[in-house]
Amino acid sequence: MATHFSPQAITFLRGLARNNQRDWFEARRSVYEQAVKAPMLALVDEINAAMREFAPQHVRPAHKIMMRIYRDTRFSKDKRPYKTHLAAWWSRTAMEKTSGGGFYLQISPQQVMVAAGVYMPDREQLLILRRWMSAHHLLYRRTLQRLLKTRVAGFEPVDPAPLTRMPKGFAGDDPAGELVRANNWGVHAYLPAELALSPQLGKQIVRRMRSSAPLVEMLNSAILQPEAEQPKTALDAASMPPAAGPRTIPRRSFF
Repeated sequence: MATHFSPQAITFLRGLARNNQRDWFEARRSVYEQAVKAPMLALVDEINAAMREFAPQHVRPAHKIMMRIYRDTRFSKDKRPYKTHLAAWWSRTAMEKTSGGGFYLQISPQQVMVAAGVYMPDREQLLILRRWMSAHHLLYRRTLQRLLKTRVAGFEPVDPAPLTRMPKGFAGDDPAGELVRANNWGVHAYLPAELALSPQLGKQIVRRMRSSAPLVEMLNSAILQPEAEQPKTALDAASMPPAAGPRTIPRRSFF
């Protein structure tokens, strides 16, 4: 059965944005559990079922994919306790605690966002990806352009949040300069907020995740495969065996 949200869920999120306080939330916890959290877990399950066909290594139990609504305020001046949107992050198996490439979903009263790629990776993965981009930038550009031209409309490149200068160890005239200076690689699509209320929600999300899966797999392979095994062409990338395991266990990352 197709999963979607009720107007009550959107009303709850709007109210939370205006009343981001524990007392307000706790008085409406039953609404959150039944109208917000339960449909989100069901939506993740629906997406998982489809994802087994094109990204099986990203499938995990729904409660591990759905992100907590509680904000981490330990190092922030903003002490509001709750996020005002719903989010889920599909990391790759054995990379749950690393950055790596994955799929991200965010639902708010303003929009539905689907994203795929690598966002703010840890230092080691960042260096690995920059070296890979320097050597294989044409492959990345071709794969990205194919994705942007697919019939699945709405994808745009994520903000690369680039350095102002080339990082240490890279030539200033590197032809992959803008990719090497980047901190993020991937795509995102913003869909109408009304989609969250439609039975088409899961289908539209899956369409975008399916089309972006080759990009995610290429980025993960770049991180996990030894240089000698990394692809030289787009055809090589598509035929590569699944990557092994992560090299590091830093923090979790998401869009």
